Amino acid sequence: MVGFGTKYPTQVHHRAASIVSIKKDAAPVSCKGGFDSWFNNSPNPNVLDGAIVGGPDENDAYTDSRSIYQMAEPATVSTAPLKFFCV
Repeated sequence: MVGFGTKYPTQVHHRAASIVSIKKDAAPVSCKGGFDSWFNNSPNPNVLDGAIVGGPDENDAYTDSRSIYQMAEPATVSTAPLKFFCV
C-alpha cells in the first residue's frame, strides 16, 4: 500500500502522480512534456496515499518501476476486498 510503512512503492504507474503538481510548479505541462517525468527513475513527486499496486510476481519479487505496469499500476480491483470490510 502506497504511503504506509517505511518501504512502499515510490514509482506508481499513474500519470498524475508522476508529473509535478501545479501547486509546486505553475508552469504548464504539455502532453508531450509529461513524458520527461514519466520516463525518469526518480520517485513520483505526488504520493498516492492508500493506493494498492499490482504487487509482487510469482517469486514474491517486486521491482519499483513505473514502466512495469503489471506490478506498479494501482487498480480498484485490488482495493475491492478492503472496501467490503469498511462497510
